[in-house]
Amino acid sequence: MSAPSFSHDRIVDDHTDDPTVETPQRPTLGWDGERQRWEHATLRRAVNHGIRLFNDGAYHEAHDCFEHEWYNYGAGTTESSFLHGMTQVAAGTYKHVVFSDDAGLRSLFSTALDYLEPVPDEFYGVDVATIRQTMANALVDPTIVEGWQLTLDGERPTAEAEDYTYAGGFD
Repeated sequence: MSAPSFSHDRIVDDHTDDPTVETPQRPTLGWDGERQRWEHATLRRAVNHGIRLFNDGAYHEAHDCFEHEWYNYGAGTTESSFLHGMTQVAAGTYKHVVFSDDAGLRSLFSTALDYLEPVPDEFYGVDVATIRQTMANALVDPTIVEGWQLTLDGERPTAEAEDYTYAGGFD
């Protein structure tokens, strides 16, 4: 494996590069406009699938998308914190919606808030600020996560067959 190269003081590893991941429709943190590539394209791919699956109510599959990609990053990185937090967002929502486990939701959301606290308000097209606010509100009233839709690039996309196929590859 080749040594990592540096871009904008971030590590760009060959294993997180994928030239097939689409160009964003608007600038977002994580996109290197000068080089016309994602700093971590596999992170963006996992986010695309994970957000769509979450919005389709497939919380377990969304969790798998975020968790699988999370393993690519070392502790202490923004990418790791983001993906760890998003893994817990999906798991906490799953606990409430599928099992009516509000204690589980609160536990997972409390730690997710800690993980997402240092992450920029928008990261790889995800509206992290709104996610943090919704989680904080759900600690008081867990029912607000019922039908919760996450935004990606300002839209609320839902899953298609390819998203389920992607998540199915982690079994």
